[in-house]
Amino acid sequence: MIKTPEALLEQFCQAASRVGARTVRCLSAKAAVDYIVRHAGGTIILPDFPAARQLNLAELLRTQGAEVICGDLFQAATTAAAGITGANFGLADTGTVVIESTAQAIRLASTLPERHFVLLNPHKILPDHMAAVPILRRLHSRQSPDFIAFITGPSRTADIERVLTIGAHGPRELHILLLDGLSDDFLET
Repeated sequence: MIKTPEALLEQFCQAASRVGARTVRCLSAKAAVDYIVRHAGGTIILPDFPAARQLNLAELLRTQGAEVICGDLFQAATTAAAGITGANFGLADTGTVVIESTAQAIRLASTLPERHFVLLNPHKILPDHMAAVPILRRLHSRQSPDFIAFITGPSRTADIERVLTIGAHGPRELHILLLDGLSDDFLET
């Protein structure tokens, strides 16, 4: 059965919530910026990616009083409270965001800070991983990416006694900001 975009979005939000991610429908770039500023908890690292450039995100965040670090993020990433990235697409069945993350700055922003904010065009939500195969093949034929991150909820791990720890190997919080008007190109974040 083929699901409507609205049904895929609803399934994505429910699945993301089950694994501990927060999904927020943002009606404008300003709404997304306001949300990030309220929840960042400190310095934000912002790598260069298409949606950030399209929205002029660094300037919008700074206008709202946020401390934003762009450019060389290597030193800042270890102490930053939040990182922001775009997503190539989402998977409705698991609430996963998929990010081509070959650039070191993208990996730093998505793994080191306590909070990770992901900008996702809600029209780029696929039903499942099988629907992603053609897109992943296109990604690989365009270039040979070294890293593609499949992020499902905040970082979590459990020891042999099954004691769950959130944030041991990555962000404690994952915020997925659903924003219309971002690129419809699945190969672009």
